[in-house]
Amino acid sequence: MKHLLSLALYFFLPAILFSQTVVSININGGINPASAEYIHQSIEKAEKEKAECLLIHLNTPGGLLNSTRDIVSDFFKSTVPIVVYVSPSGAHAGSAGVFITMAANIAAMAPGTNIGAAHPVTMQGTADSVMNTKGTNDAAAFIRTIAEKRHRNVQWAEEAVRYSVSITEEEAIQDSVIDYIANDDRELLVQIDGKKIEVNGGTKILQTKNASIQSSEMGFFQKVLNAISDPNISYILMMLGFFGLIFELFNPGAIFPGIAGVIFLVLAFYSMSSMPVNYAGLSLIIFGIVLFLLEIKIVSHGLLTIGGIISVLLGSMFLFRQTSTESVTAVSRSIIYTTTAITTLFFMFVVGMGLKAQRLKPVTGNNALIGMTGDALTLIDPSGMVKVNGETWKAIALAGKVNEGEKIIVKEIKDLTLYVEAV
Repeated sequence: MKHLLSLALYFFLPAILFSQTVVSININGGINPASAEYIHQSIEKAEKEKAECLLIHLNTPGGLLNSTRDIVSDFFKSTVPIVVYVSPSGAHAGSAGVFITMAANIAAMAPGTNIGAAHPVTMQGTADSVMNTKGTNDAAAFIRTIAEKRHRNVQWAEEAVRYSVSITEEEAIQDSVIDYIANDDRELLVQIDGKKIEVNGGTKILQTKNASIQSSEMGFFQKVLNAISDPNISYILMMLGFFGLIFELFNPGAIFPGIAGVIFLVLAFYSMSSMPVNYAGLSLIIFGIVLFLLEIKIVSHGLLTIGGIISVLLGSMFLFRQTSTESVTAVSRSIIYTTTAITTLFFMFVVGMGLKAQRLKPVTGNNALIGMTGDALTLIDPSGMVKVNGETWKAIALAGKVNEGEKIIVKEIKDLTLYVEAV
């Protein structure tokens, strides 16, 4: 009997050990509604598959506080342990990343990473001191709640919010901000193996030493929404949206430019919701476009165009308010210069030529002869014959007589008769 039991353990114990799974995801970029939804769905997947834990690889400069609150709430409600791993080397958990890391059941960092600088930044370009104080106090209370629940360093957590302090992985583990330092996933899973974790609804002892790692990717629409949250993409989408709407205004009935313009603007405003937008910069961009439009209608000898170029350029630079901890909101200067140049050319040539074409006289039919010059074939006093555009016409002189052989210009045409004047 003992031999049979030993034989059964020999064959089935490895299968039992290796049947454990860990769901792994990557958050690389700003925290926004798309990444919050991605984490939410990943937690549901880990719970459904009864995974040992959800391993989140985190590398973020920060993001939207509302999305961060949603993520933290999902962490606290999860029945599966959450492991946040700031990785790879060179990565950091800044701003919103601090809240997410400290809210995890297990917080770990790779060598050469850092965490901190969680001071809140207003989503508008300006805010008074009272509003800033309220925002800071609210964020400080939020981080204290997280640190207390996860038994982490409450004092450091509050300093990260109030004073934007940042520390390395070695300092973080010494200050009880994180639990482990690991070179890679496998080393981390070995370190946390056997650890008792409190989750929503009970406790769980991790069995991760030999667990298989199952990667979970973002869905297509999540990737799209996450991609447009890049400030460079949102800036380009906004400019394309303006171009589309303006093109529709000058070409009523085109339909497609108008529809595309609205879609681009909606996507741009969605992505900007997670960034500190400076509305003064946005106003300058709109004002610059208005100046370009006025240049087409008003002769200003280039002054309006120059004003439009300066306005769009400055507005683009001021569009997102930047701080030392949120460089994610910086738009590439090369993109700004290129977009400003394209905008200038668009209004000076494309729209300008389109409006000039609308003002041109007809080029088909008899009316096309108006303004053309020809020769008087006979004396016109007051009527006679002329040759215009290789054709012979009956003509009537509008002012005085026209001698034979003189150059004439067509002023009007009625009933197949040209009304002309001597050139």
